[in-house]
Amino acid sequence: MTRVLVVEDDPQLVRALVINLQARQYGVDAAPDGTTALRLAAARQPDVVLLDLGLPDMDGVDVIKGLRGWTGVPILVLSARQASDEKVAALDAGADDYITKPFSMDELLARLRAAVRRTEAVPLAPGATLVETADFTIDLLAKKAVRGDHDVRLTPTEWHLLEILVTSPGRLITQKHLLREVWGVSQSNKTNYLRVYMAQLRRKLETDPAHPRYLITEPGMGYRFEG
Repeated sequence: MTRVLVVEDDPQLVRALVINLQARQYGVDAAPDGTTALRLAAARQPDVVLLDLGLPDMDGVDVIKGLRGWTGVPILVLSARQASDEKVAALDAGADDYITKPFSMDELLARLRAAVRRTEAVPLAPGATLVETADFTIDLLAKKAVRGDHDVRLTPTEWHLLEILVTSPGRLITQKHLLREVWGVSQSNKTNYLRVYMAQLRRKLETDPAHPRYLITEPGMGYRFEG
């Protein structure tokens, strides 16, 4: 059974989430504040975390940082905050996805399924485990990126996006395909997610992020990795 930790201080929303998740055979724990969330996460070892940013005792970004200190569990932020800098702060802290309130339960469940899928091991073909460029190396088996002499810290979502691109070098991967594979949605209005994450990957991997050499945008269509 997949265990979900819901971190939310709105009792009505918690109740709706618990009912919908349990109806789909998820195990659910709920925490009304950040302190309880960190304690429950350590005790219950959830498979995915749904996290509100506006908690009564601490900011949700601090909860993300606390979790990222010891676990790579997928974290989906649920928040009424719509400013792009708020979203980037949560993503930079280690969140895997950002869902703006109000949201549809169907979309949330699709994103949740996608987050759980990303954590499942995918067997790799022999000889396809190492991708080397002049500036960085991707070890697909170890799920590790190295630039120079330093490991590059990637969130699970950043890793999944990069993995799809580097395993099909030179091939255009459409926005729709990436959205469906990484987030469980394919609507064109979600392309801002791709822009945010591709910008983060370029910042971490490219020598000149403004003029990328490896992670190429095909305007209006998708992205391509050039090795």
